[in-house]
Amino acid sequence: MIIGLAHYLTVAAVLFTIGVLGIFVNRKNVIVILMSIELILLAVNINLVSFSVFLHDVIGQIFALFVLTVAAAEAAVGLAILVTFFRARGNIAVDDVSVMKG
Repeated sequence: MIIGLAHYLTVAAVLFTIGVLGIFVNRKNVIVILMSIELILLAVNINLVSFSVFLHDVIGQIFALFVLTVAAAEAAVGLAILVTFFRARGNIAVDDVSVMKG
């Protein structure tokens, strides 16, 4: 059995769907929302790399490296904001984020 482009696109679609459902179903937990965003970015990376290999072009793999860089920065900044918010408020409920206005 040969694994083709359709198999990679199916895996990416499943990961993307799980990520979107994780954001919409669980709006209370910030860590789950961040993990869902990471799943969406992983699905995008799978698409970029699979199309890059299918088309024999390196540009998709270069874009995947940029997406990985943005994902790492997003995780670091998001977790830093969560730690700061937890120290100030004592919990990380999404409903309390509107208090931080100003």
